[in-house]
Amino acid sequence: MTGVRVLAALLTGLLLLAGCGVPAQDEPHQVTLPRRPLNVAASASTPEPVGEVAQVLCLTRDDRLVESVRRSGTALGPQRQLDLLVAGPTPAEQAQGLSTALAAAVLTVTVPAASSTAAVEIREPEEGAGRVDDAVAYGQIVCTLTARADVAAVVFLRDGRRLQVPRGDSQVTDDPLTADDYRTLMDPP
Repeated sequence: MTGVRVLAALLTGLLLLAGCGVPAQDEPHQVTLPRRPLNVAASASTPEPVGEVAQVLCLTRDDRLVESVRRSGTALGPQRQLDLLVAGPTPAEQAQGLSTALAAAVLTVTVPAASSTAAVEIREPEEGAGRVDDAVAYGQIVCTLTARADVAAVVFLRDGRRLQVPRGDSQVTDDPLTADDYRTLMDPP
């Protein structure tokens, strides 16, 4: 009787494995894996590769925001990340059609202690310099900074006073902004 039970258990196991619903394929195919939000720290079960830290920069392609991930040996501070954003895409990113709407912008970021809201001071542009005045440019800054685990929102200042800036829906506000305010301008990952 036990031999019949063992045989029945083996047959049941084989049927379950064979009928898992995944068809056999002769060639590999691309799989899009789900990813966690970029402003949430990775859990212990999904560590970053040793010696590499992911830095997100929101660049542009055809007036759309595109997240680009660069890797470095150490975490960058918010100011360094904005400096790289203003400097624009690397040659490899340019080959992918990426650019920046922030060329020649002069930005200074501070994140006060015990706060998760970054304050970005935008200096008045010099004659003939690039201007930061459209939603894509502000979206680049907000999406880049809020991709950091230590920044939840961004406000913009000029001479220490809050600026009213456009969101992705073209509405103007001086409220703290998040990546969700520019979601309509973002290309899917």
